[in-house]
Amino acid sequence: MRIIEIKPLGDTAIVIYFGEKISEKIHREIRQFMVGLNNTRVKGIIEWVPSYTSLAIYYRPEEISYHTLVDKVKGIYTTSKDNEPYQPIVYEIPVYYGGETGPDLASIAQYCEISQKEVIALHSNKEYLIYMLGFIPGFPYLGGLPSMLSVPRLEHPRRSVPAGSVGIGGNQTGIYPSEVPSGWRILGITPLKLFAIENSPPALVAPGNYIKFIPINFEEYKTIKQWVDRKEYKVKTYIRGEQHENH
Repeated sequence: MRIIEIKPLGDTAIVIYFGEKISEKIHREIRQFMVGLNNTRVKGIIEWVPSYTSLAIYYRPEEISYHTLVDKVKGIYTTSKDNEPYQPIVYEIPVYYGGETGPDLASIAQYCEISQKEVIALHSNKEYLIYMLGFIPGFPYLGGLPSMLSVPRLEHPRRSVPAGSVGIGGNQTGIYPSEVPSGWRILGITPLKLFAIENSPPALVAPGNYIKFIPINFEEYKTIKQWVDRKEYKVKTYIRGEQHENH
């Protein structure tokens, strides 16, 4: 494991830097460290928030000093490589591609010089790592978009896109949990709700796991949306690397 860098963040938090480049290797190190952090239960730590290459830890200075916390963190990091590896799950996210709710599918295909069917096949034939949630509640930052599907953002962003919209912006893809402005190119929509404050937890997906998009037709979209609205739909998942599914 690489040498970490620890810096203060104000007087009630620290940031641990695991590297500079976004990669699954660094992400796995952060996940392993978080397992150790959770198992150690250091008194005075309030919460921790991961990002692409770092982790912020918020603490109560009256319960644990900065220097004591840094020493604890270094010890946890040293032993975290011995923790049981995190076993991620894959969320199957149904997506209706194209149509009025996927207005940029044709332009994406034209830019990439492939057919719309090929765009859908490429986009849905991946397991995308969820690096973190942010920007808006429940928005997953995903890694793994095929380079062939990297397209520039819109020259003029839309004032709003519907909740559930699936888009591509540069070399990233993601799902909008709520209606927001967007400069990404929208190629489809999911009937699932990625964030609902009344749920526990509120976010449908969690960092460290993966998302796989499942193409559906419009009739399937309407049916699943009805199930979701009635709270009768449970997202399908499977353990990454295994073939069976839990329904």
